[in-house]
Amino acid sequence: MDHFLYKDGVLHAEDVPVSEIAAAVGTPFYAYSTATLLRHYALFDDALEGTDHLVCYAMKAAGNQAILRTLAQAGAGMDVVSVGEYLRARAAGVPGDRIVFSGVGKTADEMRTALEGGIRQFNVESEPELEALNDVALSLGQVAPITIRVNPDVDAKTHAKIATGKSENKFGIPIARARDVYAMAAAMKGIEIVGIDVHIGSQLTELAPFEQAYGKVAELTETLRADGHNIRRLDLGGGLGIPYARSNEAPPLPLEYGALIKRTLGHLGCEIEIEPGRLIAGNAGIMVSKVIYLKSGEGRDFLIVDGAMNDLIRPAMYDAYHDIVPVIEAEPGVDQHPYDIVGPVCESGDTFAKQRDLPPMTAGDLIAFRSAGAYGAVMASEYNARPLIPEVLVNGDQFAVIRPRPTFDEMINRDTIPEWL
Repeated sequence: MDHFLYKDGVLHAEDVPVSEIAAAVGTPFYAYSTATLLRHYALFDDALEGTDHLVCYAMKAAGNQAILRTLAQAGAGMDVVSVGEYLRARAAGVPGDRIVFSGVGKTADEMRTALEGGIRQFNVESEPELEALNDVALSLGQVAPITIRVNPDVDAKTHAKIATGKSENKFGIPIARARDVYAMAAAMKGIEIVGIDVHIGSQLTELAPFEQAYGKVAELTETLRADGHNIRRLDLGGGLGIPYARSNEAPPLPLEYGALIKRTLGHLGCEIEIEPGRLIAGNAGIMVSKVIYLKSGEGRDFLIVDGAMNDLIRPAMYDAYHDIVPVIEAEPGVDQHPYDIVGPVCESGDTFAKQRDLPPMTAGDLIAFRSAGAYGAVMASEYNARPLIPEVLVNGDQFAVIRPRPTFDEMINRDTIPEWL
């Protein structure tokens, strides 16, 4: 469920007409719904009711500080994968003891920043990283709390580019080597073992891979405890998918996911961490674009819009589907027409959809790309010297620009020209 609905024939973000936002900030732009963000966070929090738990929002999905503060004020922690995300979370008011640091390539400088600023735990991905973290912690006179990310070799049955739990993926250590690596960690004076970490991928649409992975984690927990390790926290990652197409069968609900966690791991008495990102932010955001031209081709019509692959790269990168709807609702009974919906970037890959049925469109009409809140604005670029587009947060009948569109001068003046030129 989201809060982008038609009212009196106009698409609204909560109680604000999307056309009103377009008139104020121009197109294209991203708009997020506060009510949807909070509702989706609460679904996960409620799903783990009765357990000691923390829902850490995976901020790589959508990292604007206004979004982070909205969720943090509701009780969320944060999962970060870079020092930039760490500092962004701290700037948004998230305390260090509610931030989990993931990622395969943490540098010593990143580790140092997080230790000095406060951190809940590092999710360690390799033996070399473990050694580097121990050195940094000892140099600061600190002890770094860690989980070790294990790779359970489970097929998440998702897109190859977002699968992370198979043996050929770069993430974590093979679960078969876990005992040796935990023994190595236990011998380090700058390291404190607090638990186990696992994350098998993103956009999972069934529970079976989770159940398989969590079963292996349960066995490993018992083994490591028998070895003398104080395993008291299980970081289970994220990955629960969302329905991008309204016609698709819906992925499992957070309540079902929570029941699975309790069934497979509840007997261990561990604190549970989960790191949802897409399901919290995905349907909480839309990208709005304007039709520039209607172009007739050989056997097909093109809608050329002012949004492009640099603004929303998921279709070009993943062949991802986004539901696309007109901002002004069509009259009942109006015949649909198939369009190729494309942007102005000089690549054939700048295509959002092919032969997508829409009511008849013309230049100046507004369209909305649904389910664009996750991996939309955060993956945007200035390719073709196109400025990053604004982000807008809606709260009831109010909206605010939470990242303005830079001017061309601001974008161009970030370059510096050497003296010899």
